[in-house]
Amino acid sequence: MSPSPADLVREFHRAFGLDVRDTPSEVSPDLAAHRGELLAEEAAEVAEVSVEGPLDRLAHELADVVYVAYGTALVHGIDLDAVIAEIHRSNMTKLGPDGQISRRADGKVLKGGHYEAPDVSAVLRRQGWAPRGED
Repeated sequence: MSPSPADLVREFHRAFGLDVRDTPSEVSPDLAAHRGELLAEEAAEVAEVSVEGPLDRLAHELADVVYVAYGTALVHGIDLDAVIAEIHRSNMTKLGPDGQISRRADGKVLKGGHYEAPDVSAVLRRQGWAPRGED
């Protein structure tokens, strides 16, 4: 079984002396801005190559987005796998009990009457996060 993206990115961060936190926490505005810039740069590269390819470059750029996203989560001490699981749980509630799917004209799946919003705060609290004012 392959290592998880989180494990791979953690190895990279430790090898190169980059931030690694084990508990969700705020970071300095400069570090937060830097991580946002890295993510925006990678997302722009995906947008650029997604229409005209080639497919191997698209795969590379998509992986870079995921890698940087996991790195940003690691810098903030967020277990991104747990957050993704909560987002998935929520997204699956978009499917009604009758199997009906509501879509926008472009095909995007919409929230139906049985939709349950994700509770990311609860996931982070389980990871040791205390929102400002609660610590």
